[in-house]
Amino acid sequence: MTWDITCVVDAKAELGEGTIWDPKAGVLWWIDIWSKLIHRYDPKTGKDDTWEAPEFLGCIGLRQKGGLVVTMVSGFYFFDPTSGAFEAIVDPEAHLADTRFNDGKPDRQGRFWSGSMFEAPGKKVEFIGSLYRMDKDLSVHRMIEGVGCCNGLAWSPDSKTMYFSDSHTTIVRAYDFDPVTGDIENQRTFIDLDGSGGIADGATVDADGCYWVTIPVTSRVNQYDPQGKLMQSIVLPTDLPTCCEFGGDNLDILYVTTAVLKRPAEHFVGQSNPGGLFAIDVGTKGLVLPAFGG
Repeated sequence: MTWDITCVVDAKAELGEGTIWDPKAGVLWWIDIWSKLIHRYDPKTGKDDTWEAPEFLGCIGLRQKGGLVVTMVSGFYFFDPTSGAFEAIVDPEAHLADTRFNDGKPDRQGRFWSGSMFEAPGKKVEFIGSLYRMDKDLSVHRMIEGVGCCNGLAWSPDSKTMYFSDSHTTIVRAYDFDPVTGDIENQRTFIDLDGSGGIADGATVDADGCYWVTIPVTSRVNQYDPQGKLMQSIVLPTDLPTCCEFGGDNLDILYVTTAVLKRPAEHFVGQSNPGGLFAIDVGTKGLVLPAFGG
């Protein structure tokens, strides 16, 4: 099978991530973590606006009151694109010197989730990261501990299952999810990528409940059915896909961020648009993630 894959922004992002579709504005928000940039891509005009952040970014989400909710190295923030101002909320890992926030997004009930990762060059990986849930009253709750790199966060269409991965392992986990309380239980293996040569990075779920996940190093975005069976594998023209989300007027375009990761130019010989933002017509519709309600 072939797909219509287009690089819509040749951003040369060091570490593209954090795709969020804004259905009201018809734009895609995304970030370049290492370049400390928040991007807003308008598919109607092709324009990609950027804002600079003061720290490495982790993830972003829309906010019902306007603007974005953001995580950076030092915790949770609100961001106002009009003024460019960041407002600190809370830093649940102020006591940890070797972690930063990474993947996250709002759940379907309007809570915001973000997880941390170990990042200390030259040191052996320590599993000291955690996944946090921030409720609408801005209270923050640690939901999963002992993580090397939080990733792969997504929810089933009925909000009964939460997916989550630790990118220092090959496992994507599934949990029973209580949409009323936001509690999780019954951890189990959903996908094991052992032997595939890759790990699970950013992910999303389509309207049929299939799980789409980027697999860095392999050039692939994989689609799995709700039972964890591989349905299809899309090969990008560059080898470091990092995050994906559905967007477009009909929610049928899969947007995929990629990365350069400071690798030398010779690494990308034969590849196209490394670090670019790609749009793929996959013939499947996604779901809009609600904005954070706080």
